[in-house]
Amino acid sequence: MKRIYLILLMVVACAAALGMFIAEHTGYVLISWKSFRYESSLWMFLAVLAMVLGILYGVRTLIKMTLASSGIINPWSRRNKGRRLRQAAEQGILDLAQGHWKNALRHLRRAAEGQTKPLVYLLGAANAAEKLGYSEEADQLLEQALIKQPSAEVAIALAHADLQLQRADDAGAQETLQAMHEIHPQHPEVLLRLQALLRQRQEWSALIGLLPSLRKCKRLSTEQLQNIEYQAWSGRLASACQLKQDPQHALQLLETAWNGLSNKLKNDPLLVAAYTTELLRLNAHEQAESLLRHTLKNGLHDALLELYGRTQANDAARQLQLAESWLKQAPNNPILLRALGRLSLRNQLWGKARDYFESSLRLHRQAHTCAELARLLSHLGDTQRSNQLFAESFQLLEQSLPTLPQPVLQNGHT
Repeated sequence: MKRIYLILLMVVACAAALGMFIAEHTGYVLISWKSFRYESSLWMFLAVLAMVLGILYGVRTLIKMTLASSGIINPWSRRNKGRRLRQAAEQGILDLAQGHWKNALRHLRRAAEGQTKPLVYLLGAANAAEKLGYSEEADQLLEQALIKQPSAEVAIALAHADLQLQRADDAGAQETLQAMHEIHPQHPEVLLRLQALLRQRQEWSALIGLLPSLRKCKRLSTEQLQNIEYQAWSGRLASACQLKQDPQHALQLLETAWNGLSNKLKNDPLLVAAYTTELLRLNAHEQAESLLRHTLKNGLHDALLELYGRTQANDAARQLQLAESWLKQAPNNPILLRALGRLSLRNQLWGKARDYFESSLRLHRQAHTCAELARLLSHLGDTQRSNQLFAESFQLLEQSLPTLPQPVLQNGHT
């Protein structure tokens, strides 16, 4: 309370001092211009000047308030236009997420108007247009996006490829992605989508050509790259001999494809299995037997043992003798025992074939082994046991098939 009294006392003292100063030093101001003449004391002039400045400031504030209020009320003002665009963008994204394609298309197109970088809105609008079946309009929206933001050509191309896949235009999507790959050879997303599409379309030669770039992009693990490489080369080998009208020409194409592999890949059991499978399809049994024999020297592999038991080289006795020597390495391998049974059949050694098939079944009950033994027993006259094994082979085969859906009756009960 004392502080307030002290402040009031100081204010009164300052005002009294100022009044005395003004009374003693009135000052004089004279302004004359042509016929105009103004004269007053200095303090009156300063008071008038302060009043004029205050009036100008008030008028300026009033004008700003008037313009601001008209901007809020006027629907075509810049402020309201920006607000409408923001609302359209928010609603368009929400409609797109909820699958309201017509509303999404309308709102996102409106949101893109007047934007210097409308990429997100135009991509969303193109997607909505495609969902509605307006493919031409979707392409036009992507063209607009490219014109507005040419630096985003990769994102636009990826979106275009997605739309082409939705139209089941796989060839068009591949062309789009390959064009982007030529311009941006190391772009990770372009590479990943292109390799997935090439695998889906079984474009094995193109996929093999893409392998070096896939290794450089470092987006796939070593295991994934190996799987892609095996699939690509296996598919390439399989597709090389599709010309069934001319087996000799098909065999030449197959050999050309095989010679394209590196030495490391030629020693890979999975690729050897893929190659020899195609050789057997073309009845090139001697070539298949020779390759399998040399590969199996480096180690027994079930897929190669299975194929070796199916080869029909000229010297069947030598084949059986060689395969029996592998029993020292894997005496309890059911695949090897089944292969020995098949080779024994080729040598007409019925008892030995039966023993090998029986031994294989004791280790692992497999449908193919049951069928082989059933066929042999039927040939030997043991019809009852043969029928039992045939039934078992069908049962084992059925277990490997997907479960059939249960029929639904009209009353709703299965």
